[in-house]
Amino acid sequence: MNEFLIFIIDLLKIALPAIIVAVAMYFLVKKHYERDYKVRLLELRQKNSEVVLPIRLQAYERVALLLERITPSNLLLRVGGTGHTAADYHRVLLNEIRNEFNHNMSQQVYMTEQAWQQVKHAREDVVNLINKTYKELPENARGTDLAKRILETVLSTEQDPTTRALSYVKQEIAQVF
Repeated sequence: MNEFLIFIIDLLKIALPAIIVAVAMYFLVKKHYERDYKVRLLELRQKNSEVVLPIRLQAYERVALLLERITPSNLLLRVGGTGHTAADYHRVLLNEIRNEFNHNMSQQVYMTEQAWQQVKHAREDVVNLINKTYKELPENARGTDLAKRILETVLSTEQDPTTRALSYVKQEIAQVF
């Protein structure tokens, strides 16, 4: 029995340090791999940032341009109402807004959901303004009458329908950069 106890003690003298070294090595290797993973993840994010950041900036620029183009005063200057009936001009304005929006719809991928909702809301406000103003005109009105009434409405409310969205987009760009 004494020999067996001595054998166990000798075995523990050899095994215990080996177990301690193995456990220590396990934790060191694990920590090394975790750190290596974090470094690689950081490098990947940095490379992604180098590629995605310019694309996001371009998306915000395009959306700001969209908002500027559908701002009633700019839209009316760009799409003249001379020679149109109010009904024709109404259709032309709505078609222009729809085309502008559809052309830039893919930019929502690079924006926050809140920013894109602001853009959609601004578009809807402009469309509603044009529709409401058109419905208030007499049946035989000209395109210039519609344009004049839209501008009068904007001036009387003292706020373009796109102002809030444009401000939000600019604020979000400032946070990104």
